[in-house]
Amino acid sequence: MNTIHSQSNEINLLQTIRSISNIENVKGLAVEVDVNTITASKEKDEEKLKYAWFSIPVSSVNKQLETSKNIEANVKNTSKEVLKIMLWIVADKGWNAVGNSVEIKPNETKTVSCNVRATFPDGTPRLNPTNIQQIQLMLMKGQKGSSFELQNLIANGNTSKFKENKNRLVVPNMEFCNPKAGKRVAYKLDNYSNLYSVLYLPKNYKSNKKYPVIVEFPGNIYYTDKVYSTGKPEQCVIGYGMSKGKDAIWVSVPFVDYKKDKIAVSGWGNPDNTADYTMKVVTEIIEKYGGDKDNVVLTGFSRGAIACGYIGLRNDTIANLWKGIHACQHYDGDGWGGSKLDEAIERLKRFKGKSFFQTDNISGTEPKNMLSKAAVKTTFVNSGLGAHACDMFLDNRPSTLELRKWFNNLISN
Repeated sequence: MNTIHSQSNEINLLQTIRSISNIENVKGLAVEVDVNTITASKEKDEEKLKYAWFSIPVSSVNKQLETSKNIEANVKNTSKEVLKIMLWIVADKGWNAVGNSVEIKPNETKTVSCNVRATFPDGTPRLNPTNIQQIQLMLMKGQKGSSFELQNLIANGNTSKFKENKNRLVVPNMEFCNPKAGKRVAYKLDNYSNLYSVLYLPKNYKSNKKYPVIVEFPGNIYYTDKVYSTGKPEQCVIGYGMSKGKDAIWVSVPFVDYKKDKIAVSGWGNPDNTADYTMKVVTEIIEKYGGDKDNVVLTGFSRGAIACGYIGLRNDTIANLWKGIHACQHYDGDGWGGSKLDEAIERLKRFKGKSFFQTDNISGTEPKNMLSKAAVKTTFVNSGLGAHACDMFLDNRPSTLELRKWFNNLISN
């Protein structure tokens, strides 16, 4: 691969593109590549799609990006309406991405820039530059016929080599292989060929032992300048942070709709189908991989946190699975997706487990009031991350240590 360097440490990332096959992860756009530009237009049958995008693979130069300050894209609006374009630097772990957006008038060209070293409000790096996999151009605002040109894409500026936190957990990427110790794999039930959960067997897994099971629901698809959420189960990280990858089976379960036969990255899919699918996944893990039916814990972030009650306590059968529930940033009854408070209170009555744990749900009267009235023993912590993200579960901050202590005490009693 050829890259262009100057005295300012500039890397021309468009030089990584040699043919249309180098454009990856395309959704809702027709993409054409020539020598100097990439042209994208919204496909006619995708006019209702909220997000449309294409990605440029850059993993082969991420060692060079490790000392870059910024990545910048020059984008021209070639349509007849104002467009909102997002530039994303995307790594390969969890929520690790940095984004920025710009609105561009018809026939106007603007530069959108992302800081490779961006941090969360508490100073935690948003990504590890050595793990950057792709640069993503996303159309956020645009109707049928919207089109734009990527005219230049560069990494520039120079900074010191990234210092990795050696104590920070690194969540395994999802692979397409058979389950085995230390692997995180796409896992399909028989008769559901287009649906998958993501199964992780602990690194010290042995087939003749029983293990507690952590079940995790993912957040909703959501992209803003500060939030990169795909809505897919492979983006979950809480279960790994809770167990540190040892001594527990972890499965990330999607929201599904059996009639559509696909994962719902937005909303609940069909809530009853999702509850049914979750029960089937958990039952199979218990039967096939030594999951301990008396030590099953439910967790989730954002949409997934609301789902801990909205889906996880939907009926007596699924509610009886859980020994404990952990929710981060939201909980059932806050109104999102029809999760009404009075109905959430009724659902909570189905919980027969030991206790709850809530991360970043301290402010406001709910869910504190609801859990208190239901006499559910609950621990509340504030992570201090200061952002709508899951990175707090991968380091040794006090809130995460408290969560791990809660989990270990829960499964030991």
